[in-house]
Amino acid sequence: MTLLSVVQMNSQNDIDANFSVIESLIQKSKADGASLIVFPENFVCFAAGKQRETAEQFEIIQTRLENLAHQYQIWIVAGTLPCPFRPDGSIIQDGRVRTVSLCISPEKTEARYDKIHLFDVQVGDAVGGYQESRFFEPGTDVVIAKTPFGDIGMMVCYDLRFPELALTLRKQGARILTAPAAFTYTTGQMHWQLLLQARAMDSQCQVLGAAQQGWHGEKHQTWGHTGATNSRGQILDIIETEGANLITVPFDMQEQDRIRASMPLMQHRKLISF
Repeated sequence: MTLLSVVQMNSQNDIDANFSVIESLIQKSKADGASLIVFPENFVCFAAGKQRETAEQFEIIQTRLENLAHQYQIWIVAGTLPCPFRPDGSIIQDGRVRTVSLCISPEKTEARYDKIHLFDVQVGDAVGGYQESRFFEPGTDVVIAKTPFGDIGMMVCYDLRFPELALTLRKQGARILTAPAAFTYTTGQMHWQLLLQARAMDSQCQVLGAAQQGWHGEKHQTWGHTGATNSRGQILDIIETEGANLITVPFDMQEQDRIRASMPLMQHRKLISF
């Protein structure tokens, strides 16, 4: 059995201040005996309109995170960071950036996932409309991170609404799905916990949903409620309080194998065209 930590943060636009919180949460995770810690979306800097500015520091931030992973001998799913270049190194020429989630071992960065589904929606909150595609270029590749405690299928926030991505990750060997997020207060209240459980139930993977919580500037409020499910879709733990915190939950691969064998969903699945 392995212990896995999932973080809740209220990140602001001060990178160094956020890093102080990040390190304190890593220390808490290590004290809990965890092998992995998952951070939320925009965890290093939550500053609307400054994505490109933060993206220029991508490699510096990545190195800082790699140093923390090495110092504390822990695996890190580095929520999301804005990045000005694609996985092949080519620069995005139109001024947009990629939303990138990194999986970092104590030795090095092991995997990079670029968020595929972009949040272009109307929401009944103070912001009203969101159009991520104005500022972000979507990724195209499904990514599995290989770890000693089980393969991780990497997702980000809005990706949770697309079961075919979770099912593809399961088909490619995922045992755990990570979902760094910054759900709006409105959409999170309606759907966040439901989506964590649904994707776990669909894929029979453990789902780790790391969330932003609270106000970020004057208009943007996130829902929080960082949560983790088991492979049946049951909630193992969820944060009901405000501010920075974490939960640490067990992951038992043998128990997951029993769940999958008793209800072999992947073998029973039929391909239905729309």
